[in-house]
Amino acid sequence: MLGKGRHPGLGRGRGAAVARIVLALAVAGLVASCQALDQAYEPTVAPSSSPQIVDEVQKNDPRAAMGAREHPRIVASYGGEYKDARTERLVARIAGALTAVSENPSQSYRITILNSPAINAFALPGGYLYVTRGLLALANDASEVAAVLSHEMAHVTANHGIERQKKEEAEVIASRVVAEVLSSNLAGKQALARGKLRLAAFSRNQELQADVIGVRMLAEAGYDPYAAARFLDSMAAYGQYTSVDPEADQSLDFLSSHPNAPQRVELARRHARAFGPEGTVGDRGRDYYLAGIDGLLYGDSPEEGYVRGQTFLHGTLGIRYEVPAGFQIDNKADAVLATGPGDIAIRFDGVADNQRQSLVNYISSGWVTGLKTDTIRPTTINGLEAATARAAADRWEFDVTVVRIGNRIYRFLTAVPQGSPALETTANVLKSSFRRLTPQEVASLKPLRVRVVTARPGDTVASLAGQMMGTDRKLGLFRLINALAPTSTIKPGDKLKVISE
Repeated sequence: MLGKGRHPGLGRGRGAAVARIVLALAVAGLVASCQALDQAYEPTVAPSSSPQIVDEVQKNDPRAAMGAREHPRIVASYGGEYKDARTERLVARIAGALTAVSENPSQSYRITILNSPAINAFALPGGYLYVTRGLLALANDASEVAAVLSHEMAHVTANHGIERQKKEEAEVIASRVVAEVLSSNLAGKQALARGKLRLAAFSRNQELQADVIGVRMLAEAGYDPYAAARFLDSMAAYGQYTSVDPEADQSLDFLSSHPNAPQRVELARRHARAFGPEGTVGDRGRDYYLAGIDGLLYGDSPEEGYVRGQTFLHGTLGIRYEVPAGFQIDNKADAVLATGPGDIAIRFDGVADNQRQSLVNYISSGWVTGLKTDTIRPTTINGLEAATARAAADRWEFDVTVVRIGNRIYRFLTAVPQGSPALETTANVLKSSFRRLTPQEVASLKPLRVRVVTARPGDTVASLAGQMMGTDRKLGLFRLINALAPTSTIKPGDKLKVISE
């Protein structure tokens, strides 16, 4: 996959342009079918064989069967498991302390860190707990992660998942009736999708109940009980940060399934006050937490390719290309999109090439609607077999370029409004820059990671933010991941997170 979930600061899209262009592509039917660029390389996803909290979820717990059934799907949806012994020990330490003070201490938990930049945590019946590496990157101390996990544990001990499952079963039955009445499979699927969106979140009462239980667990485990309110504030800041991009897909993020109303933050603070004034009770666990996430993978994983400014690089596939200046690259799950000024958009993906037909025949094989057959031309691009053509649909003109490497065909679709002079110049940047990576270039590729730095005399928020990589909003992302207010300052000895290779 090219990308599973969005992450703050990387691959920002121009929302209005991308919406119009992608809609035009869909309506015109330009591409009949697409596959993930590196689908052939996607690893098999399987449940963890080494749970971090217990050796095995309770065998005799009937609720565990529900969690076990859904576990592989959850893991696959979030890009597999994130394997790092230090980070796993950190999460296990936090969850272990909470288990001892939970509503049901006999309940065992299976903790999985999901290899996703999305910011989320959730639970399944039977003690299956999940937290994404994206959430770990956003949190600033152990008590904040403890606040999230205690909230999710509360859902488990209160059997909220069982109640939600019953409602989902009723919703499925209702959607089937809709499909039969309307005689439309599509209508049924749409009704089911709407139902799942309604039921993806726990009820308001269930969320508030989990908040109360979670804050109590925090305090009794020795953590700062105010961490729940503090991290809800961080989540609100994250929501504001990502809201500037209407195209940001937050369907896998915490805020899509956890309401974050200001009154909920105040209620969390009110519950915490029962244990003492803020700053006087509990341990934040900041130092050992930052040590545990130093080096944490951030953003896209190596299997999904890298976005570096105007360049997309994929080490596994051994390819790279550039987009023109002023364009923004968005590494999505099924393709790499890029948008630029003047409502110009680019789509890049790859398909298996099993038939080995000529690329001229491939372009004309029916997957391009509006194709101008007299424009098809065989060519070479940096020594690689290729073919190009033009197409038109609705108000758009397209350059279609395909390149063969081994048993894969890579496809560029460049879309501009009719009459725009930018079609040829934009497509030419892609064509001239698409090439294979050298072994040395592949070896030099490094993913972005969370790096913990210690402020030195003379360091400022601005100077440390300048070290950030992978984002065009360095200061905003630096403040976000370090929970710094606009007026915050730093002093020598402060430990802070930066994103770099």
